[in-house]
Amino acid sequence: MHTFVKLFRFQKTDRRLHRKSLPGTFLALLLLCFCSQNLFAETSRTLDFYLQQAEKNSPLINKTLNDNRVVALNLQEVKKILRDPQINLNAAVMLAPIISHDNGTQLQLASNNATKYNGYDLAITNGGQYQALLAVQQPLFTQPSYRAYEEKSNINQDINKNTIRLTRHDIQQLVSHQYLLCLNSAMQMETSNKLVNEIGNQLRIMTPLVANAIYKQTDEMLLQIEYKNYQDAYTAQRAAYVANLYDLNALCGIQDTSVVTLEPAHLVMNQLPTKQSYFLTAYKLDSMALLSDLKINNLKYLPQVNLFADGGLNASYLPTPNRLGISAGITFSWTLYDGHQRKIEQEKTHYGLENIAFDKHNFITQQDMNKSKIIHQINALNERIQNLDDQLNTYKKLVTAYELQLAHGNMSIMDYKNLLRDVAAKQQEATLAHIEKESLICSFNYWNY
Repeated sequence: MHTFVKLFRFQKTDRRLHRKSLPGTFLALLLLCFCSQNLFAETSRTLDFYLQQAEKNSPLINKTLNDNRVVALNLQEVKKILRDPQINLNAAVMLAPIISHDNGTQLQLASNNATKYNGYDLAITNGGQYQALLAVQQPLFTQPSYRAYEEKSNINQDINKNTIRLTRHDIQQLVSHQYLLCLNSAMQMETSNKLVNEIGNQLRIMTPLVANAIYKQTDEMLLQIEYKNYQDAYTAQRAAYVANLYDLNALCGIQDTSVVTLEPAHLVMNQLPTKQSYFLTAYKLDSMALLSDLKINNLKYLPQVNLFADGGLNASYLPTPNRLGISAGITFSWTLYDGHQRKIEQEKTHYGLENIAFDKHNFITQQDMNKSKIIHQINALNERIQNLDDQLNTYKKLVTAYELQLAHGNMSIMDYKNLLRDVAAKQQEATLAHIEKESLICSFNYWNY
């Protein structure tokens, strides 16, 4: 605004120069407006903004989303293993040379029915082995196995989805508490700033009163000292606000050092959930995962049937074209006894389920007790806040009366200074009470989920 006034005055004093510099002045005005828009484009932020940024930048949420994608890929891999044939190209060459003594001593890479020789027994080596085979193996009757792995995959995906929900809930609590710390610093800073302004106004009123000997010079100096004290308090509280704001940005993954104002949180208590808590859903899914693991472990006690076939070169001695051929068959295996390992796995699963049930019962107890405790604290705090607000209203009236008497020289500076200190202490107490209430609401909403 001041820049625009200067530009206007400059144009009015020298119209000839104004005509020459019109394009430059217009450009400067546009740049000024543009910079002003950028400077004040975002002067305040809300709790929802920080919650959205924290969820977006959460490493745990992004990791869990990727884990869910890996779970889906693992199921696809199992499906390929159980249902699709496996095709391999196998090749092997084994040489078993001998030193034959039948018709003189000579080295033979492949024996020609030697009877007198040095080397491996031909009955064992057949003189060598030459293979170049295309082999195919196809598992049969794998539908029960695939269903078990599919069930396990679905459970793991549900666990990851519930983990994301709980992580978002944890983020909401952590970010809200840090946001309230920032608001607490901002409200204390505002209180100190108001006192600085009030004392500054009284100093301006007192200056002519001191000149007229209505107040002493020492009274003015005393008020100036108090003015400096509240200025120092404001500076310290502003530094605390900036530090808390930086912590909030770091918590939410925001790389920003600008100092912005924060809107009030206005937290409200959530209603009691109409369905099972997501905390309890985690215990349910953990139990299902244990049972699913047991089902997969029991798959090894089912008969395993595989169809196989191969074709190509398979020969001993030297390979020749007439040793090309094919083979096919079926493999069958069935575990009949393994030392009662199956029973041991069942007992381990049983104790795992007992642990989950015990943890769930203990959590429900803590959840109910914490919610009841917080409700009791909020009710007590509401009464305290009402009393503090009533006291502050009385203090405001008293400050107005003191300032009126101070303007007429009928008030002790020490009494006025002590009153301001009482007001500051009571205002800080009220601020802490309001922040504490919102913090309790945040904690209640965390447990009531």
